[in-house]
Amino acid sequence: MANGDTERHRHFILDGVTEVETYRSPSLPVSRSVIPERDRQRHGAALQRQLREVHQHADVARDAQQSAGLDEGLGIPIEFESFPGIELAFESLARDRSGIELLNVRSNADGTRATVFVPDGKLVHFEKLIEDYLAERRDSIGRARDHKRLINAISEIRAASLRALWTDEAAFPTDRDGSVWWEVWLPVRKDRTATVDAFRSRATAQEMRIAPGFVDFPERTVLLVSASVEQMQRSMLTLNSIAELRLAKETAEFFDSLEPPEQREWLDDLLGRTSLAEDARDVPYVCLLDTGVTRGHPLLTGALAEGDLHTVEPAWLVGDDDSHGTAMAGLALAGDLTDLLAGTARLDIAHRLESVKLLPGIGSGGNDPHHHGYLTTQAVERPVVTSPLRHRAFMMAITARDNRDRGRPSAWSAALDSLAADSDGYGARPRLFVVAAGNVDPDGWSKYPDSNETDGVHDPAQAWNALTVGAYTEHVRITGKDTHGYKPIAPHGGLSPFSTTSLTWERHWPMKPDVVLEGGNAAQDRWSAAWMSSLSLLTTNYRPVEGPFRTANATSAATALAARMSAQIMTAYPDLWPETIRALIVQSAEWTDAMKLSFLPTMREPSKPDYRRLVRLCGFGVPSLERALWSVANSLTMVVQESLHPFKREPGKQATLRDMHLHNLPWPRDVLEELGETPVEMRVTLSYFIEPSPSRREVRGVRSRYRYESHCLRFDVRRPAESTEEFRARINAAARDEETGSRSGASDPDWRIGVQARHRGSLHSDTWEGTAADLASRGIIAVYPAMGWWKSRPALERYNRAARYALVVSIKAPEVDVDLYTEVANRIRTTVAVEP
Repeated sequence: MANGDTERHRHFILDGVTEVETYRSPSLPVSRSVIPERDRQRHGAALQRQLREVHQHADVARDAQQSAGLDEGLGIPIEFESFPGIELAFESLARDRSGIELLNVRSNADGTRATVFVPDGKLVHFEKLIEDYLAERRDSIGRARDHKRLINAISEIRAASLRALWTDEAAFPTDRDGSVWWEVWLPVRKDRTATVDAFRSRATAQEMRIAPGFVDFPERTVLLVSASVEQMQRSMLTLNSIAELRLAKETAEFFDSLEPPEQREWLDDLLGRTSLAEDARDVPYVCLLDTGVTRGHPLLTGALAEGDLHTVEPAWLVGDDDSHGTAMAGLALAGDLTDLLAGTARLDIAHRLESVKLLPGIGSGGNDPHHHGYLTTQAVERPVVTSPLRHRAFMMAITARDNRDRGRPSAWSAALDSLAADSDGYGARPRLFVVAAGNVDPDGWSKYPDSNETDGVHDPAQAWNALTVGAYTEHVRITGKDTHGYKPIAPHGGLSPFSTTSLTWERHWPMKPDVVLEGGNAAQDRWSAAWMSSLSLLTTNYRPVEGPFRTANATSAATALAARMSAQIMTAYPDLWPETIRALIVQSAEWTDAMKLSFLPTMREPSKPDYRRLVRLCGFGVPSLERALWSVANSLTMVVQESLHPFKREPGKQATLRDMHLHNLPWPRDVLEELGETPVEMRVTLSYFIEPSPSRREVRGVRSRYRYESHCLRFDVRRPAESTEEFRARINAAARDEETGSRSGASDPDWRIGVQARHRGSLHSDTWEGTAADLASRGIIAVYPAMGWWKSRPALERYNRAARYALVVSIKAPEVDVDLYTEVANRIRTTVAVEP
């Protein structure tokens, strides 16, 4: 976003678009720093002396580089430091034509430090800047060309040390002789491949170890290099293409490979900086439907009461005899433990856990798979009967082994839909289910990503009302014994090799998964693919006496992380419905660059079918807790929770459509109009739970009276130059079109997914992209009903039921520093009426 107000605000929770929660005013914009005048002659002369010293270092560097066999790319990094509290115009230091490149910038309260690579012979550029400064140079029409703002801000110029390349938040390594894994960030320069190959050659010659694989970014390539601090410092002149150094993050393999006593020491350190929710009455819970949980694990004991351990079979013990359930518990409670153990930050946990043993062990054959729907229903009833008023997210990472349903509802998935909608309770207490999409068979890992495209989401994750979770990965660093020759299968930010998709489903079924979270990676050599602990997540071991940690991966691990995120949102917004929590998670999701590069066309603009395909592969992307919880000045979110009656039936007549809602939102119209042609985005997500009616009769067609869903809801947005009455008439026509299967009226082309595809299932999300001026008049959004068995099967007497929904709308102006949030807050102060 722009460099403006980054103060976080709570989302607008709108009650009938007239009442909202109290907002916090944005902070005042930060003014440009004032740079004091200097004694020009004294200051310029001091900088000239410093440059002469840099010249001496440059001469030494050139000799060292030529002795090492370098015949091109000669030069050194130099560091510019500002006066304390002064803003350095660091962009002015680079000169692309001369090969002078800005490598990194570090700022703190003491000022700004910028490191710049200067090719051999190009220091004359900075000498000329200071000469112009001393001469108070002006151009032919009298304009100042003395670079005063830049030069007055510089306190020192020096040859860069190794620390000048350090940009990590972690402390610089202090052990000079011990080996350290470094993230080495290389510039692209004229030829990315040549830059990387040259660095590899020089580093190998200096006996450094380079891990297999790398990560490419638009302007950087990141390698992992093992070397001591002393070794790095000795080699700095010849390794002259480094832009940044950071500490390589520890992998799960490091902790997983430790002996049990060492693991316990790490765990004790983490427990010493962990706080748990003390009041168990009002906090949200993650309820794990799995293989039981070992409550005796030190990290889990305080968050899982003995009375919250349940089982669907009284003969079973409530503990974990398989390992899967305890592994999920650790991730659902604390997330991936790898970074937590390697860091020093506090871990504040505001939610708790419940456990229901659904299976005695993964793969044990202890249950007839035909009974999974029933067992899941029994599993949900156990904690609900014990504590009926708790706010909880049910998490299930157990799926069928095959994908034969191809999106068609099963007894198991329909049971989840019914439980989510609380069908037996007439919809009084809907529930949030977070369900794993299921995993690609290990034989398919080496065929990535083709195997992801052909292996469909597993039962019961096709459930309409569930938040279905797939996996992506950022794990590309391989460590550990006997891993030489292996490379990560998926790229950094790519779809995980484990994640199943809905690409092969018939197109009228929901687009699944809904989101993807970290699920780890796999590796391959010339012969085969393999699981690696270093490419996995770290979590709690079900046998803590043998060692408190173990690894986890795939869509199970990703689902546990999604369940944790659900509980964190519930903590921040305790009055939000399960439908709304699901909507906020999806609304916060974005596709990574690797996903778009892998699955969107690169030689043309992506079309709506391209985006629909991307959703079926990667869901709506990777959700962000930050975006799900907070709005900022130029990116705000509004939330509406409402109920409408889709249908009605008068005595002796057929059921007909009844209600639609128009939401006249507190729109930042004035600011948007002022932005004119500035590109902006609007994202809309509609989430509701259907009551299922599964049967094989829906083969007659998606418009059959035997539809699976009780009702459908749709959203649409008013278009520019369209009055409210015209909009209302268009929505009425759209509702009729849904019943007849016809299409009328012009399309609205600037949506990514499009009207014809986004309304599959019961979770609809789409992004509109256009100009701010065009968005200014789009502040009315309609929610209206469509077909469903509540209407078409009147004998079941559901036609008068109300349907809840959550509508989440976000506006983002990513390219500009603008305060949309405050204008919306000001508009909420007055009653908003629907405008004609």
